[in-house]
Amino acid sequence: MTPQPLPSSLPLTDRTRHRRLREQGSLARADLDAILDAGFICHLGVVIDGRPLVVPTVYGRDERWLYVHGSVASRSLAAPAPVCVTVTHVDGLVLARSVFEHGVNYRSAVIHGEARTVTDPDEKLEGLRRLTEQATPGQWPYARRPSRKELAATTLLTVSLEEASVKIRAGAPDDGDGPDAELGLWAGTLPLTQVWGAPVPDPVLPPGIPVPAHIARREGTRHG
Repeated sequence: MTPQPLPSSLPLTDRTRHRRLREQGSLARADLDAILDAGFICHLGVVIDGRPLVVPTVYGRDERWLYVHGSVASRSLAAPAPVCVTVTHVDGLVLARSVFEHGVNYRSAVIHGEARTVTDPDEKLEGLRRLTEQATPGQWPYARRPSRKELAATTLLTVSLEEASVKIRAGAPDDGDGPDAELGLWAGTLPLTQVWGAPVPDPVLPPGIPVPAHIARREGTRHG
């Protein structure tokens, strides 16, 4: 059966409702997709023995599911369990005339759901392919695929992208038309960008093995 097309808007739930800075919130699924596509590191929030635990890990996605990778020994990847996954990009500092009005330009997504352990071999391999391609497009067909032993040592969780909260802040400080505008202080934004550097070969790499094109072309390009 062909899956039904996803709606263009995310559903509004009690967990995704924006109670502060509502003007920065978005229900557009396209904004969620863009935030997820711009990164490859997320923070996975779980509850272990009644205590919260947040761990950074890599992720990948398809249209409906987020895949999170880890070791079978990781207690944070025990599923099924309620989880919260966050992805954040910092685009700059917002430097106002008063410290109270300082802020951050950012893009963030918070995904709520029930984590499921991927056990189907085909889905597991596809999920790992998406994780690999999320971080380094072109690497999956270039490198050796996981062996059966390696797959057995890997845990892959998946969480539905159905319930998510998106917030985006961009632009100048908000105090340009208030009393502090008369202080004569500089105000504005300090952008933050990340750029990929030159590939560094493994010290034991035999001579004559070139950097593959899909890696070499990322040098000097912006991440995120």
